[in-house]
Amino acid sequence: MGGMKQNKTNGFTLMEVMIAMAILAIALVAVFQLQSQSISMSTDSRFMTTAALLAQSKMVEAEAVSTLTNHKEDGDFGPDYPQYTWHLEVGDTQLSQFKKIEVTVINKVFIKGGTYNIVLYKTTGM
Repeated sequence: MGGMKQNKTNGFTLMEVMIAMAILAIALVAVFQLQSQSISMSTDSRFMTTAALLAQSKMVEAEAVSTLTNHKEDGDFGPDYPQYTWHLEVGDTQLSQFKKIEVTVINKVFIKGGTYNIVLYKTTGM
C-alpha cells in the first residue's frame, strides 16, 4: 500500500472566501440601510414633536387675544429655535360668529415635509 499519498491541506479555498465575503457584504448593506432609516425616522419624530409644541404655543398666544380681526402675520421663534418660522392667519368662516385661526410652523432646514399646520375655530364673542 505504498503508492499514493493523499495531499490534505488546511485552509479555505478561494471560492469559500468569496462566498463568505458576499454574505458579509449583503449583511453590512442591510445593517447600514436600517441605521439610515432609523436616523431619518428619529429626525422626523423630533420635527413633529418640536413643531407641534411650537404651533400650540403660538396658537395659545393668538387665542388669548380678546378680539380677532382678519390678518396675517409671520415670524420666528427667536434664538432658541433658529430653524423654525411661523405663519399665522386669522380669517372668516361660513358662520359669522366664528373665526378661523391657522398656524403653520416651518422648518427651514427640511427640503421636503418640514411643515406643520394647526387650525382652531373660535367664537368672536358677538
